[in-house]
Amino acid sequence: MKKAVILYDSVSGTTQAAAEYIAEGVKGVEECDAAVMPLGQADAEQIASAQGLILGSPTYMASASWRMHDWLQKNAHNLPLAGKLGGAFATEQYIHGGAERVLQDILTAELVYGMMVYSGGSAYGKLVIHLGPVGMSQSIAEFADLFREYGKRFALQLRKLPD
Repeated sequence: MKKAVILYDSVSGTTQAAAEYIAEGVKGVEECDAAVMPLGQADAEQIASAQGLILGSPTYMASASWRMHDWLQKNAHNLPLAGKLGGAFATEQYIHGGAERVLQDILTAELVYGMMVYSGGSAYGKLVIHLGPVGMSQSIAEFADLFREYGKRFALQLRKLPD
């Protein structure tokens, strides 16, 4: 069984909803499972035993939340992340609110920690996902299929990793 941990920061519940949609996509793939948890409840043992880690953040001032930056700088380096599959997702209040930067910040940190990053694969065609899925907070349910598809694609990639 391949497992992904979906770790997120959320103030209003929007990024949490996106995380749950991603988990649905992961769990829809045979031999894959997902655990969803907020940053404040990050379980080091679950993260260590998982083959994949997907990080999600709301967008604040065209960047990831301070809590995500703090976790990446103070906690992530204590975890065995090298060799794991990594991914990122974001939510934003306004179109073109800077979510692409959030994705790049997270993916860059994952690379620094030795993770293999997965974008969502625009080569799959529609739904096109370049760096990771982004949803608008005012209508997050309208983006549910996008987040589920990302979870599915991430899980399919996760299954390719050796045991």
